[in-house]
Amino acid sequence: MKTTDFAVYLNKYFTVYLPNENGSTPMTIDSYRYAFLLYLTYMYEERRISADRIQIAHLTYKNVLLFLEWLQEQRQNSIATRNQRQAAINSFVRFLMYEFPEHLDEYQRILGIPIKKAPQKEISYMKTDGVRLLMVQVDVKSSGGLRDYVMLSLLYTTGLRVSELINIRVKDLSLHVPYTLLVHGKGQKSRYVPLMRNIVPLIQKYLTQEGYDKQEKLNEWLFRNHMNQQFTRQGVNYIVSKYAKRAREINPEIIPKDFSPHKMRHTTAMGLVDSGVDLIYIRDLLGHVSVKTTEVYAKADVRRKREAIEAASKEIVPLEAAEWDNNTDLRQWLKTFNRK
Repeated sequence: MKTTDFAVYLNKYFTVYLPNENGSTPMTIDSYRYAFLLYLTYMYEERRISADRIQIAHLTYKNVLLFLEWLQEQRQNSIATRNQRQAAINSFVRFLMYEFPEHLDEYQRILGIPIKKAPQKEISYMKTDGVRLLMVQVDVKSSGGLRDYVMLSLLYTTGLRVSELINIRVKDLSLHVPYTLLVHGKGQKSRYVPLMRNIVPLIQKYLTQEGYDKQEKLNEWLFRNHMNQQFTRQGVNYIVSKYAKRAREINPEIIPKDFSPHKMRHTTAMGLVDSGVDLIYIRDLLGHVSVKTTEVYAKADVRRKREAIEAASKEIVPLEAAEWDNNTDLRQWLKTFNRK
């Protein structure tokens, strides 16, 4: 296969720059890898340029913009997914700015492509009665039941991401007062989160059941699947979906549709907001870099309270005709609506 400058520098970007110089995690690298697989697919299907013929010169503002539009129009990708692919392209372009400064003007144009803003989705989460119903679906005496219960308990009480949950090792648990868990978060940043006292006996029972209470087992993954391998994201999604489906069959009103591990994280955050916990503490527990990310839960809580107040006030606030109803002349309305 012919080696092009694009292939050479893409290889250097993935094998040297991202892991060594940029300190990217394996998950980020894998996400970026898939973005470039899609870019190569686009270049072949739409531009008839095969992967072994793509040059650095083909990485242009026009091609990148059309690629992003192709993702949305042809592949029906969401705005969030489109933005993730754009982030991968932008990262590679920043790398090339030092390797190919002669294309600097084109790179600046690519980096100038605006990130699309997606409409803010309603946060989907469960209230306490929903969580309680979900948890009682787990038979802790069945094969794998105790593992599932501990897994769900940790997701709910700590607000862990799925990637953080599956990367817990036995040694990360500290089951002496104060009970804590060392979490390996995004961007290779670690944090300690408290463990609720009432789940510690369950964790200890699980460790004994799995033979993890021995010194030589400290480096083992805390959660293993039926093949005795580290749990995957898909495995955790399956477990959460399985018990959520059972709970919905009993009471669909309190269990959101398509409940997922990330919605369990929302459940944790909204429960803390409802309890009046400070946003700074919630930020630290969830592992957010900025409190601005955490503020979305506070805004959702304020919106819910406002809607409740507005609904309750409809009966006591008299109806009032809008000025527009009595003045259908648009020009006149625009001239006068702000004078009173």
